Amino acid sequence: MSWTTVCKTDQVQEDFPYSAKVDGKEIGVYVLDGEYYALEDVCPHAYALLSQGFVEDGQVECPLHEATFDIKSGKCLREPADRDLHVYPVRIIDDEVQLETSEES
Repeated sequence: MSWTTVCKTDQVQEDFPYSAKVDGKEIGVYVLDGEYYALEDVCPHAYALLSQGFVEDGQVECPLHEATFDIKSGKCLREPADRDLHVYPVRIIDDEVQLETSEES
């Protein structure tokens, strides 16, 4: 596995996810109840960064058309998006948030 450091833990807040670009992929990093999650950051409906959307109750809402996704699973909960988001494995080493982004993940 190949792990990439994308940010420090203090750069991610419950109301303000961190937007990262890793190997050409836009990835949003979220923290919920002290646990970190990373998912595809571009809404599959239309280009918008989900990390700029509204976060509440473990969900993120697209800032453009209100598609909603579960942060932990990436599951699409409300249209107009038509698919789930890819979720990336996350680990914390010291105070660094690291993602595993190989093709196998």
